[in-house]
Amino acid sequence: MKHTSFFRRGAGLVLALALVLSTLAGCSNAGNSSSSESSGSASSTVSQVQESSSDISSASEVSGTVSETSQVESAIEITLKVVHGDGSEKEFPISTSAANLREALEAEGLIEGEESSYGLFVKNVDGETADDSKEQWWCLTKGGEMWNYGVDDTEISDGDTFEFTLTEGY
Repeated sequence: MKHTSFFRRGAGLVLALALVLSTLAGCSNAGNSSSSESSGSASSTVSQVQESSSDISSASEVSGTVSETSQVESAIEITLKVVHGDGSEKEFPISTSAANLREALEAEGLIEGEESSYGLFVKNVDGETADDSKEQWWCLTKGGEMWNYGVDDTEISDGDTFEFTLTEGY
C-alpha cells in the first residue's frame, strides 16, 4: 500500500515537472509553438510517465521472483550424527534454509526440549529422552569437538557436521 502511494506521488511529481519543462520548451521556441503542440508534448510526457510507472511495478515483481528463487537455491547441507545411549549411531543428512541449528533440527523433528533462559535445553534427540535420574544429557559436538553454544545460538553453514551424544554424569 505504501509503495503504491509512493509511486503515485512520484509519478505526479514527474508529470508536474514534465509540464513545466514542456511549457518552458514552448517559450524557448520564440513563441512559434501553438497551444496544441504544447498539449501534444504534455500528453506524450504523460504517456512516458505512465510507461515508467508500469516498468517500475514490473521490476518490483521480477525482483520479488528473483528473491524467492534465490531463497530456494540457498538451501544448505548439514549432517547430524546421533549416538544413542545403547551405543548405536544414526546419521541424518539435512537440507535446509534455516539460519540456526535449532530451526533445522526442529523442522526435521529430530529434537525436543524445554525452554530456558539460554534457549532450548535439548531433552530428546531422535526419539530418545535423557533421563535426569541417571544424570543423562545430550552433549553437542561439532566435528568431534565439544560445542559451547546451544542449538539456538549455533549458526549453520554448508557442509557442517554436528553430533548429539547421550552422555551420563554431570
